[in-house]
Amino acid sequence: QVQLVESGGGLVQAGGSLRLSCAASGRAVSSYAVGWFRQAPGKEREFVGAISQSGSTTHYADFVKGRFTISRDNAKNTVYLQMNSLKPEDTAAYYCAADTSYLDFLRLSGLEVWGQGTLVTVSS
Repeated sequence: QVQLVESGGGLVQAGGSLRLSCAASGRAVSSYAVGWFRQAPGKEREFVGAISQSGSTTHYADFVKGRFTISRDNAKNTVYLQMNSLKPEDTAAYYCAADTSYLDFLRLSGLEVWGQGTLVTVSS
């Protein structure tokens, strides 16, 4: 089974940008659709977006459309979350997840593998 490790989190001012990485090991990430989720303190985890195995299909939560972009480099076994125009309300722990079925990211259920998360803090 694939293992996932997120990186790239940190402190950024409102309006700034960060790029998170989700590095896969153990199996080729090209076999998996990958999604990003976040969980703010005291709140439930929420879906951010997902990308299909080939990268040809993506979908996003409404609150990040136009600001966040998911991409992947299967040769590097890595999926990215580019976050622009960050807002204080984007402050959260960000997690990537992998699943052999992209449909599970549409259903938001049965996701197979999770990373440990990376913390993003956006200051006002």
